[in-house]
Amino acid sequence: MATLLRKIGLIRLHNRDTEDPKHHHHHRSSSSQQGSSLRGRGNQKNSSNKPQPQGPPGGGGGGCSSSSSESSPGGHKNKKAPELAKQPPQPEPAAGKEAAQRPGPGPGSGCGSGPAPLVPLPSGSGPLAPAGRQQHCTQVRTRRLMKELQDIARLSDRFISVELVDESLFDWNVKLHQVDKDSVLWQDMKETNTEYILLNLTFPDNFPFSPPFMRVLSPRLENGYVLDGGAICMELLTPRGWSSAYTVEAVMRQFAASLVKGQGRICRKAGKSKKSFSRKEAEATFKSLVKTHEKYGWVTPPVSDG
Repeated sequence: MATLLRKIGLIRLHNRDTEDPKHHHHHRSSSSQQGSSLRGRGNQKNSSNKPQPQGPPGGGGGGCSSSSSESSPGGHKNKKAPELAKQPPQPEPAAGKEAAQRPGPGPGSGCGSGPAPLVPLPSGSGPLAPAGRQQHCTQVRTRRLMKELQDIARLSDRFISVELVDESLFDWNVKLHQVDKDSVLWQDMKETNTEYILLNLTFPDNFPFSPPFMRVLSPRLENGYVLDGGAICMELLTPRGWSSAYTVEAVMRQFAASLVKGQGRICRKAGKSKKSFSRKEAEATFKSLVKTHEKYGWVTPPVSDG
């Protein structure tokens, strides 16, 4: 019995002495690795059926906190971080309830795409309303024409005189009493006992910033830049040639010079001399000649030539 016990003790001592502690440790490590790899495969199978958690916008693969290692099997930290970084960031919804609930730009911000609401301006500020603008233009035109009448009445040489048509301040009949006394037109006036050349001037709403419409009424003239219907070919009577500084007296003096320069004569032909000028024909002729001269240019003689 004692001999048997000694043999058993010797066998145990021999086995303990002959065991390689490194081999024993390696055996434990390999077995733990096999177990962890089996657990990892199982987790991978389970995780493939579950939706992967998305990282924050922009990949989230930068500096991850220590809590991210809990989701990586086998204790491998940051294993899935590069994979998450490769995934493109999910676009945010641009429409829907969330977009509908977002507050739009407030009034006066200048960011809205639609037109701004019309807000009535207080009186005395900002541009005039159409009715106020019309009233202002009427006042300007009235003051200017009243001054023109006073200046013409003060002329010492009685070059022209004015009569209002139907007592309207905006519709004048102007009598041209004088032209160059050395001209053939003046001789015609003397021979036919024509005391004056009668013209009609109508002033538009925006006078003096637009020219009046001027035409000859009588006598019937030929040449002298007087055309069909009594229309007058003068650049300063067009919107392009007009200036608000021109007065009625200055316009009439320019017209008298044009008559002389253009060799104007009083028509003496039988039948034709009795035919009166027509406003409608004059307006049509004036529009036509304006188009022609805008294409080929204008020639207006200076006052010194008359």
